[in-house]
Amino acid sequence: MEPTEQISSTKHEVSSVSATKVGTVSEPGSVVSGRTTTPSQVFAIVCVGIILANLDLFIVNVGLPKIAEDLEKTTLEDLSWVLNGYAVAYAALLVFFGRVAERHRRDRSFILGIGIFTVASAACAAATSVWELVAFRVAQAAGAALMTPTSIGLLLASFPPHRRGGAVRNWAAVGGFAAALGPLAGGLLVTINWRWIFLVNVPIGVIAMVIAWRKLPEVPGHDVERPSFWAALLVTAGIGSLTFSIVKVNDWGWWSPEIGFSVAASIIFLAMFVLHCRRSKNPFLDPTLFRVRQFTGAALAMTPYSITFGAMLFSVALWCESAWGWSALQTGLAIAPGPLLVPITSLVFSERLIERFGAAFVVTAGIALVVIGFCVWAAFIGLEPEITLIIVGMLLNGIGVGLAFPTLMGISTHALPSSSFATGSGVINMIRQAAMAVGVAIFVAIVGSRSSPEEQLAAFHVGWWGLAAITALALVPTFLVLMPIERGVRRRRGA
Repeated sequence: MEPTEQISSTKHEVSSVSATKVGTVSEPGSVVSGRTTTPSQVFAIVCVGIILANLDLFIVNVGLPKIAEDLEKTTLEDLSWVLNGYAVAYAALLVFFGRVAERHRRDRSFILGIGIFTVASAACAAATSVWELVAFRVAQAAGAALMTPTSIGLLLASFPPHRRGGAVRNWAAVGGFAAALGPLAGGLLVTINWRWIFLVNVPIGVIAMVIAWRKLPEVPGHDVERPSFWAALLVTAGIGSLTFSIVKVNDWGWWSPEIGFSVAASIIFLAMFVLHCRRSKNPFLDPTLFRVRQFTGAALAMTPYSITFGAMLFSVALWCESAWGWSALQTGLAIAPGPLLVPITSLVFSERLIERFGAAFVVTAGIALVVIGFCVWAAFIGLEPEITLIIVGMLLNGIGVGLAFPTLMGISTHALPSSSFATGSGVINMIRQAAMAVGVAIFVAIVGSRSSPEEQLAAFHVGWWGLAAITALALVPTFLVLMPIERGVRRRRGA
């Protein structure tokens, strides 16, 4: 099958989208350990990585208002960095650590990732200021960026080729289920103390490390070129400066020298990063990936979608707890149906819809549902609490994400040669995480600190309308790039 034909036959190995793959995958024969660990046992162990990462992200969204109450003198702008610091660090380090880990044993790298995440979680629980918490969240992101690619490497090295697709799909489904539990678990834990949303990771991480040390098979590394640490710093500084500029707009003003300097720094850092990728013999990101039209189209669609996804949970949790005065548990219960529908939609319906209507149609339907979800909130949410509106919006968002996200990832990776599949997945996920940080920053800039409930409501309405508009931008590359490719494939098949 030609690469262009794979856009319309994307299967749910695509769901492995959520399962970020970075670096070269070892073949099953490269498992050299004499241990009798079965592939199913390896699967159970490595799923801890995706559970920790996804559970932590969604728990933290629900806990933010309580964190702000406990840590004195915390502004909304500063609080947003609890999410953004994690997203920016994860985006920059995912590819870097994935390639570094390829040089070493996967089992040891995976255990190290859990160890870093576990220690950082304990440190987050002990934080006494918002900036201490941000620093430890960055350390958490480093652990997650090491766990994710090594867990996939262990899976693919342990399962025979004909079972790998199912193993990765189930791995992604476990991550989706953990995400669905996040708001509810966060609501329960925050009723005790917000620090428990981090402390809960510690016993899980310690037990996982012990079992992994005893049971995981040895999967050796191989000789690959070291990624550029300088390039990782450039992209981190560039995304971080851009996010900082957006967050600080309310404090400093659009035309202030500080904003101008920060934006200029972001442009310079990102330009230097692009220059490195174009000229280096060992680029951090391979620019030839963007010569594949399907990959480029999927990346362009993924960017606005991810911007709004990053702000969606943040905005709902913030509104429910700060404006309506809901508890974290009430908020978690209202939010939970959305994340729960993501893996259900992805695994049960997406593949059938792709086979019948094509991948571009499924992406369009998913994006449209997300846009409608934001419009429901923007048009109907008022000062009086109404749980039905939150649930309806979350259901629309959950189904939309379940349709659009895995399909876009599948388009991007299936259009690439097998040698570039892992790298392409890493690039898309890096774009996704960076865009999520920008999304939170944009919403913070729109909402700001309002003095009255009426002003706060008006600001949130503007924010949700803005998120709907940004999400709709994903339809442009879908219509202009992905749909024409799909029509061309159908014409060739009919000829």
